Amino acid sequence: MQYQAATTTDSWRTTSNTGHYYHYNGYNYSYNYVPVKHYPTISTDPLERVAKLASQNAVVIFSLSTCCMCYAVKSLFSGMGVNPTVYELDEDPVRGKEIERALVRLMGSATAVPVVFIGGKLVGSMDRVMGAHINGTLVPLLKEAGALWL
Repeated sequence: MQYQAATTTDSWRTTSNTGHYYHYNGYNYSYNYVPVKHYPTISTDPLERVAKLASQNAVVIFSLSTCCMCYAVKSLFSGMGVNPTVYELDEDPVRGKEIERALVRLMGSATAVPVVFIGGKLVGSMDRVMGAHINGTLVPLLKEAGALWL
């Protein structure tokens, strides 16, 4: 924590709710402490941010909480016993829209979600995930990534 230096003051009033006062040798002193927040550093490029988030877990889904296709993909993985990491883009007011725009560029389509990464590799959207599930290639991908132990 960083602290501001004590200063002489003529009043016991403060404009800050973090103010503290003491009296010494006829003087009133106040000091305010200001906590320094440290945020994790994530790259400023949204595509790099997507790549970093996708590589941190075995299965990552970028989703919108109101999207029915996203719900279907999340239900598919849950039904298989996979616990994916889900980033609900509409619940992040600061970075959600820029990540969504980056996913549109990455996918080359008008719709950005759902986007699924398995083992840090882009699998694709709903159609590719369901296609992989139907033709039997989804389970080996999940096993290779460590998301399934069967």
